Amino acid sequence: MIPVSEALDRLFALVAPLPVEEVGLTAGLGRVLRAPVTARRDQPPFSASAMDGYAIRDADCTESARLTVIGEAAAGHAYPGRIGAQEAVRIFTGAPVPEGADRVVIQEDTTRDGDTVILGPGITDNRNIRPLGADFCVGDTLAAPRLLRPADLALAAAMNADRLTVSRRPEVAIIATGDELVAPGGDPRPDQIIASNAYGLHGMVAQAGGLPRLLPIAGDSMGALRQAFDLAQGADIVLTIGGASVGDHDLVGAAAAEAGMERAFWKVALRPGKPLMAGRFGEALLLGLPGNPVSSMVCAQVFLVPLIRALSGLAPAPAPRRLARLAAPLSANGPREHYLRAMSGPKGVTAFSKQDSSLLSVLSEADCLIVQPPGDPARKAGETVEVIAL
Repeated sequence: MIPVSEALDRLFALVAPLPVEEVGLTAGLGRVLRAPVTARRDQPPFSASAMDGYAIRDADCTESARLTVIGEAAAGHAYPGRIGAQEAVRIFTGAPVPEGADRVVIQEDTTRDGDTVILGPGITDNRNIRPLGADFCVGDTLAAPRLLRPADLALAAAMNADRLTVSRRPEVAIIATGDELVAPGGDPRPDQIIASNAYGLHGMVAQAGGLPRLLPIAGDSMGALRQAFDLAQGADIVLTIGGASVGDHDLVGAAAAEAGMERAFWKVALRPGKPLMAGRFGEALLLGLPGNPVSSMVCAQVFLVPLIRALSGLAPAPAPRRLARLAAPLSANGPREHYLRAMSGPKGVTAFSKQDSSLLSVLSEADCLIVQPPGDPARKAGETVEVIAL
């Protein structure tokens, strides 16, 4: 067995970022930006009023001053003239500040009398003007690579970009294996179970930015697995579930080797999920997950999601971790890195008492994984641990 960190290094060594494509802004969410977006204009493109009020000169900003209102400026409708002595322009938020004006006095600090505005007491030094280019200027960039969030899309739009250069989404062919499996909605025999892992993994792939392709269940025979691998052609990742252990019916490793897989590793020192396999599979990568439902999804969080992100052009990196305080004691760990299903609360994180790798109900309630290093001693409530968000 190899440690998780070494397995990730071997996996990342197989990765080459996928080609790029152009998409519109509305298709950019969750994609990886591969080329910087360059601002084509300043933002704001003019000095703009930050408040509703009156644009005036500094020289006229005195208590009880009476100024003649000579016009109005609104968003999208600039005042065309220049403000002179003892003059003011009624202005609204977002409107260009007229030429000659130095500040905007907010309307709450004024009194209007026909075409005259009277300045009140207590006017502050705040000019209430957003300077030209205060946010960004022509030539500034939205850097790449980055995973595009809603705020990034808004910034790209403000820069006047309507197309984005992003990575092609990795296609992931998902193959559940085992004679005991029946698709949801089917009619299982008393000795069969419902294939659940594949549907959770389908969601994880989509959430991570990949394109999941769910293939038919492959039975426990070399012929069935050959057919499944044929159907997986064209995928960037071939994801198998189950059949990678050492039992008489665990044939995935042999079938993959027969199909030309160059194995990078097999068996990783983690719980749950020791029988984990990965390697180069023609033009694709193969990741063989354990069959137990929780094991497969925990291993996907640790290995599959970082793999999808690396293929998408982000820097290869493990699943992000944060520090959290234990709300309850934690038992000592054995020789394998342990990923305990846990729940966050006001006092910290608590590992569920049941950690069996078949319990999807526990995983469904968990919002994080506590990462317990190999040989970690027992921990008291209040101590700090690393967690991975789910």
